[in-house]
Amino acid sequence: MTAAVASRSFTGLNTLNFLAAAMQTGFGAFMSVFLTTHLWSRTDIGVALSIGTMVAILAQVPAGALVDALYSKRRAAAAALVVIAGSAVSIGLWPDFWPVVAVEVLHGVASCVLTPCIAALTLALARLEVLGERFGDNVRFAAIGSGVAAGVMGLVGYWVSHRFVFFVAAGCGVAALAALAMIRRGDLEQAHIRSPHPAAMMPDVQPALPPPRHVLFGRELVVFAVCEMLFSLGNAAVLPLAANKVTLASSQAADVVVAAAIMVPQALAAILSPMLGRAAQRVGRRPVLLLGFAALPVRALLFAFGGNAWLLVTYQALDGISAAVLGMMLPLVVADLTRDTGRFNLAMGVVGCAAGLGATFSTTAAGFVADRWGDPLAFLLLGGAGAAAALLAWTMLPETAPRLIKPHRHHQKEPANGA
Repeated sequence: MTAAVASRSFTGLNTLNFLAAAMQTGFGAFMSVFLTTHLWSRTDIGVALSIGTMVAILAQVPAGALVDALYSKRRAAAAALVVIAGSAVSIGLWPDFWPVVAVEVLHGVASCVLTPCIAALTLALARLEVLGERFGDNVRFAAIGSGVAAGVMGLVGYWVSHRFVFFVAAGCGVAALAALAMIRRGDLEQAHIRSPHPAAMMPDVQPALPPPRHVLFGRELVVFAVCEMLFSLGNAAVLPLAANKVTLASSQAADVVVAAAIMVPQALAAILSPMLGRAAQRVGRRPVLLLGFAALPVRALLFAFGGNAWLLVTYQALDGISAAVLGMMLPLVVADLTRDTGRFNLAMGVVGCAAGLGATFSTTAAGFVADRWGDPLAFLLLGGAGAAAALLAWTMLPETAPRLIKPHRHHQKEPANGA
């Protein structure tokens, strides 16, 4: 018998994805605009963001192991939301180098906890056979949240001040705490009735888990982590670099252009993500994953030889494809790879660590190259990293979908019930 999940819990999860993404939208491109208006160079912006990301890399794997061990994923997510909201307020009040670096460190560590917590809550509420579609829904609501927040923050930055963008982000974090409270504890405790995945179960009913090294050194997980690292190396700096270019050309209009550059791909991701989640269940993970990786080099090539600011918004629409695919496929592929080990959040930490490493070098390297040799070369190098991710996934990453894996790897086929 399948334990039904109260609609309130799914509403809370959807709203949490919406508001958490809205809160995180205040960081990144809007921060680049804000710091540029305070006379920061592109190299300084890249260094400050990279220091925070580098420290966060060290927290990815232990944070995943911690989330695996914690009985209450909701409390861990609540603590992370409080820290991220506080970070947004601090940046708005003190945009100096070292305060921003310190806050970026706190923000990065908290994000390391929040991301696997939301994925773990999703795994606990959804049945395994519809997990792809459920993760697609997560991306849909996160994309809508990012798009709406980008529009609101863009208007706030244009009509009020760049500083108030971060206060709006903090308000989204407070609202996300209320959404988190809507997820019923009873629904999470009944996860083992809905899904056989060990990570969906509460720690007190989980079967004995293998040692962490079985996760850390699994070949398929390592290949997937390297793919994510290469993709993040190419992707993380594209929009901030474009935002900086627009800001130098027209500071007053920068927030509006950046808002549009975020809203357009997020709208596309919201439309595509559930459909791509269903496609990942029907045709497999690999073709969908390749689509997401391949969109990056095309986008970077267009940016390298792009024209006016509003044409850049059109190019950035390709990010909607990557956002829809990678946001849904990362936890889905990790769930596939941990069907035997059960250490879902630890594996999420491994992949997140690799992605964070790529993002760290992305912002610093792109800023350095752009300052010395120009934006076109920086964009071309970013696109090359994305092309390498697609090539590695094509040649080295096998299919992980339970129904499509090779016969020598035994996994039980799940019933194809409706959602």
